[in-house]
Amino acid sequence: MWRYAPVLPPADTSIVSLGEGWTPLVRTRRLGARLGAEALWVKDEGLNPTASFKARGLACAISMCVELGIRKVAIPSAGNAASALAAYAAAAGIESYIFMPRDVPQANYLECKAYGANVTLVDGLISDCARVAAERGPQEGWFDVSTLKEPYRIEGKKTMGYEVAEQMDWEPPDAIFYPTGGGVGMIGMWKAFDEMEKLGWIGSRRPKMIAVQAEGCAPVVRAFEENEPRSRFFDGAHTLAAGLRVPKPLGDFLVLDAVRSSGGTAIAVSDEEMLDAGVELASTEGIFAAPEGATCVAALRKLLASGFLKPADRIVLYNTGSGLKYPEAWSTRFPRTTASEQDKLGGLITPR
Repeated sequence: MWRYAPVLPPADTSIVSLGEGWTPLVRTRRLGARLGAEALWVKDEGLNPTASFKARGLACAISMCVELGIRKVAIPSAGNAASALAAYAAAAGIESYIFMPRDVPQANYLECKAYGANVTLVDGLISDCARVAAERGPQEGWFDVSTLKEPYRIEGKKTMGYEVAEQMDWEPPDAIFYPTGGGVGMIGMWKAFDEMEKLGWIGSRRPKMIAVQAEGCAPVVRAFEENEPRSRFFDGAHTLAAGLRVPKPLGDFLVLDAVRSSGGTAIAVSDEEMLDAGVELASTEGIFAAPEGATCVAALRKLLASGFLKPADRIVLYNTGSGLKYPEAWSTRFPRTTASEQDKLGGLITPR
């Protein structure tokens, strides 16, 4: 992503990089044919370091910590942001303190421990993790890199907007589907489009920005449907997609502004729909998406059926992470059979 260094904050000498950015924009013709979308792409952020788009924002934030002399950082996270912070902090030689829900995906917990982070598991949601981190931070001397509580993560994430424009020959698509938990990726892309227009790289036309959430945690969708400028706390938040289990995004008003200003929409899908869509994406295109990314496929099907989008529209779906980071979620769809069960199906192979 550092091809865009002139529009990013850290000095070249401060950059901490693990090779993040410039992820593939994959033309998905077979999936498009099944859904009725003639020009469909998937931007696969699962191929970033630590296997999610969070690498972009944390690479930029930790680079600025190096520049500013910060030696201790803390973050509340639903999983992937914690992994990315731990990795980049390790690369920079900075102490990291991480607060995650106790039921965080095992892959995220193991990553953070391997990177040498100080991990605290909290009974509750990411909002509870944020409260604990905020309470302890001042006396511990931690710099808080919570979403939108510092200005640099959004700068890294905006490079998703620069990349999609460059990869599409500076003609942004007609619609962008984005899995929306905290929503900073969408906020960053919206910022990037404004910057690129001022630079003369693109025109004034914007993609329809489509925020996709889980039915079990859809504060932005509810606010959009109620025509409210901000969301309300979503009680009883639950979903298999850990990154979407954010009951009250701090930047909700910015997400809603991008959606409304672009003529986009906000839509929720069920956990069952997201898993079905993820299997369809994997089996037709060879892209094993995180459940969050799979929501975009399910949402696209609905918006094509409703007529909100047309078959000829140029559409980009963002897969924000690798499906390999979510064994617990995907195992609900593909439980491993026992040896006796497999033998009954005639599939047991025993060594001689």
